[in-house]
Amino acid sequence: RDGSLTYPPISWQCQRTREVVPEVLELVSPREIFRITGYQVIYFNTLFKLYWLRKRAPEALEEAHCWLMMPGLIAQRLCGELHIDPTSASTMMAMDLAKRDWSSEMLALAGLDSSFFPEWREPGEVVGYVTDRAGEETGIPPGTPVVAAGHDTQFAILVAGAGEGEAVLSSGTWEILALRTAYYDPNDRALELGVIIEADVERGRWNPQLLMIASAVLEWLKRLAYPELPPGEYAKMVEEAKGVPPGSGSLIFVPSFVPDSGPLSRFGVRGAVLGLSLGASRGQLYRAALEGLSLQLKLALEALEEAFNFKAKGVRVVGGGSKNELWNEIRASVLGLPVTTTRFSEATVLGAAIAAFKGAGVFRSFDEALKSLDWGVRIYEPAREEVYRDLYERFLAAVKAVSGL
Repeated sequence: RDGSLTYPPISWQCQRTREVVPEVLELVSPREIFRITGYQVIYFNTLFKLYWLRKRAPEALEEAHCWLMMPGLIAQRLCGELHIDPTSASTMMAMDLAKRDWSSEMLALAGLDSSFFPEWREPGEVVGYVTDRAGEETGIPPGTPVVAAGHDTQFAILVAGAGEGEAVLSSGTWEILALRTAYYDPNDRALELGVIIEADVERGRWNPQLLMIASAVLEWLKRLAYPELPPGEYAKMVEEAKGVPPGSGSLIFVPSFVPDSGPLSRFGVRGAVLGLSLGASRGQLYRAALEGLSLQLKLALEALEEAFNFKAKGVRVVGGGSKNELWNEIRASVLGLPVTTTRFSEATVLGAAIAAFKGAGVFRSFDEALKSLDWGVRIYEPAREEVYRDLYERFLAAVKAVSGL
């Protein structure tokens, strides 16, 4: 109750929770988990951390007043109040997503109930006000409103400004391809295709999505093939890739560098580059990587379309990966759809700022805030579609051929 921690935060990168996944799955099936929470079985989900603590360090839970996510912990330090927002909580594998509330069945697996968690605060709601002590330590004026924000993915989806029939791609180290739906549908095909569903920023909406590795693959290639380039410098890579014709000289780049994630996971394939020759250039490799990531994106979009009876009319791209014009051109051509970017590449930050302004009374709603923006829209139209249709067929054949290796 005094704000001290009873156990250090467990990072999503920590492997310790892998050992308890089989124990939990003896108690509840992946299908039931998905039906209730919208989540796939991913070892670093918060519920596995809670279960691990219950079984391996029970005193941490017994001595605790409540459980906070990291944003809630920071807010508590600033204003002394406790809260949790539904978008962040929807990543925990512990919510009844249809009800936008806790799932008693899931929490019971860790010997907990809803009383262990603080009050809900929706994104944009005031949690409290900066205390005198926090003001002295941070330089933030005492009395400043502390506003609930939300999960980064949901803000990216919101601020992308997608219209009817548009999917949203948040592109960075990882990519998340998502929809905004007015219904919750944890169907069997979505489960099979690796879809996760999270709570939207706004009530009455949900965000089905697929997570896949993206720019981390390009950074890996940069370290190997472009060691002379400083951090954040990509112009030389793009310039060389532009000189390579679509199809990258028949190279096929399979970007499954994290094999248990993304739409390629169901094929059981690891990262690979096929079709190499002694004459292959580094620009050819870079273009092949951009094409491989775009082909992975097409596979993800087809999965969402199949699972949710959705037909995309276009894709909105935000995040650092939206700044790469060549990549956007390739995405549009591979998908055969318009790809739209805005001047707000850092959409997650803008979404958090809008939540703060809403809490401060500058905007009455998220919709009002979005309508006030000067989007600076740019649209990339498909080109060379026949080349990329053929490449997609060869990509799928290659993925199936190396499956299990």
